[in-house]
Amino acid sequence: MDSKQPDLRGRRVRRAACMVLVGGLALSACAGQGAGHSAGDGANSGGKVTLKFWNGLTGGDKATVDKLVGQFNAAHRDIEVESNPMPWDVFYQKLLTSVSSGNGPDIVGMDSMQMSKYAHSGVLQPVDDFYSGSSASPVAAKLVKSAVQASKFDGKNYGVPMETAPLMLYWNKALFKKAGLDPDRPPTTLAQFERAAAKLSKDTDKDGKPDQYAIAVADHETIPMFPVLMWGSGGGVVSQDGKKATLDDAATVSAVQHWTDLIRKKKVSPVGLSGADADKLFQTQRAAMEIVGPWDTSTFTQAGVDYGVTMPFGGSQSRVTAANVTSLGLTSSDPATKKAAYTFFSFWNSKQSQLTMAKGTGFPANRSDITAKDLKGYPYAAAFGAPQVLRSSRSFLPGLVNAPGIQDQVFYPALERILNGRGSVRSVLKQADSDVQKQLEQTGQ
Repeated sequence: MDSKQPDLRGRRVRRAACMVLVGGLALSACAGQGAGHSAGDGANSGGKVTLKFWNGLTGGDKATVDKLVGQFNAAHRDIEVESNPMPWDVFYQKLLTSVSSGNGPDIVGMDSMQMSKYAHSGVLQPVDDFYSGSSASPVAAKLVKSAVQASKFDGKNYGVPMETAPLMLYWNKALFKKAGLDPDRPPTTLAQFERAAAKLSKDTDKDGKPDQYAIAVADHETIPMFPVLMWGSGGGVVSQDGKKATLDDAATVSAVQHWTDLIRKKKVSPVGLSGADADKLFQTQRAAMEIVGPWDTSTFTQAGVDYGVTMPFGGSQSRVTAANVTSLGLTSSDPATKKAAYTFFSFWNSKQSQLTMAKGTGFPANRSDITAKDLKGYPYAAAFGAPQVLRSSRSFLPGLVNAPGIQDQVFYPALERILNGRGSVRSVLKQADSDVQKQLEQTGQ
């Protein structure tokens, strides 16, 4: 076990929490403002550029972020980064008001799913020239492609990867062994999962409610566990180009129906779990598996769980996973500020910085050229950053202005209705599909 990794459990619900908050805010008031910055912002009279850096990294990763910012400042006399971490809900509230007043940050670290909304409103500046042209950074070609793609909107890129967090299947080796399963062979296919689940879901007192579940699957206030299960069988919420709702497609209906039967009839997971509930179920060894990110390795290790991590098992069509990406964004159009920001973005994604980040947080590196050998002694950071995992990772609802609303106002409520038996899979998904399509059309996507 990797005892060096800090507790990042607080990160696991940040996306769900901040999306609900931001979804209803009037961002259009910021459109075209260029984040409220005028030429010369960020540079003082002595020629030193100060970058005000806002982010929500207040958890276990804060110490490593502070360390890297300190190293950058020590190495660059003409640039100073002032990091200002704050809770995610405060971050999004303050970002909007600061933009209109001209007192906002120069650079931000934020959930890539939120970037399309702010790019659409003119808060963020495109950073395509970080990746190509005369301003291209030498580190750009080394970045994980799925992490780079996560911050694209309307044909332009508005972010540079800061943290990448693929979701992996955690399995409890002790519970596998107790059930007569090989503790070193987690399921790699849906069929294997179902055979294992028959032995892992146990109702010892015969009261109709399992005392132990095969897996903990959250259906609200969570990272995209359920979409991973849908993707493996060809389903999804929207098409990969973001133009069409796909909740009513045959593959989606079939995948959701299959998992509804597994959960409701075979009781492989409880109904009504939030992400935090799912974590607790696995942590207390009442669930044998969970699909979640690297932030929980320390929590589960400290709880004494004997576990392993691997790619989520595949469905009928593919074996894929989701990746939560935190991206660095630029709010200022001032040339000096932009140049300084790109210098910081390049430093952040240098090989040495990414090794420091991975070892200090347990998150995988943003670079494709960092190997397990580079991370010897840090097995979870290496596992989450394995080439197969990064190649098979994709973002949930990338590039969509209404992504938070689609997730929290349509998809998860529909899923909860289905799993609670308040409507058939087909009828609920048909209505949800229509609702998602309306949201897509509202923004011309």
